[in-house]
Amino acid sequence: MSKHPPLDAHREQTLLAAAVRDDDAFRQLYDAYLPPIYAYVGYRVGSRDDAEDIVAETFARMARGLGRFRWRGPGSFSAWLFRIAHNEVAGYYRRRARAAPDVGLNAVEDAPDARPLPEQAAESTERRRRMRQLVAALPPRRQEVVLLKFFGGLSNHEIAAILGLNERTVASHLCRALDDLERRWPEAAGEGGFIP
Repeated sequence: MSKHPPLDAHREQTLLAAAVRDDDAFRQLYDAYLPPIYAYVGYRVGSRDDAEDIVAETFARMARGLGRFRWRGPGSFSAWLFRIAHNEVAGYYRRRARAAPDVGLNAVEDAPDARPLPEQAAESTERRRRMRQLVAALPPRRQEVVLLKFFGGLSNHEIAAILGLNERTVASHLCRALDDLERRWPEAAGEGGFIP
């Protein structure tokens, strides 16, 4: 997943100004943000059907709130949209009386590779399974930071805005999570290093 916003800041700001009245501008925002929002939500809830429902509600809330959204510079829109998705996921867990820290990474189906050889497919599937297990073993806040960073493609500044933390705290959580993952990867993989 890219670590850069799906749209450059000027284009995004132009689309946001038009999207309240222009279906095409809204569609372009939707198309740009659907992949990272879906990846983030999918890894948080694990169920494809539930993820689709949550993503749909996230974009419905975006549509209803666009008239009130105020541009505050690059990253402000993605932080706002991911905050909506984050809140929808939290509501999903509250409604089901489950603890939100159980991210459910093991339940997510692996996306098929583009026609790999059978041995390569099996190896790749096993690596992804191991990585999901390692991420699921992280403390809840570190899981959230890793998911927003690598599946949402967000900057530390955007993650800080979503989670109500400062950037240094986000960086610390991310650094510690990556250290934990790197330290545990050889054990999970049997041999080798942190190359998922």
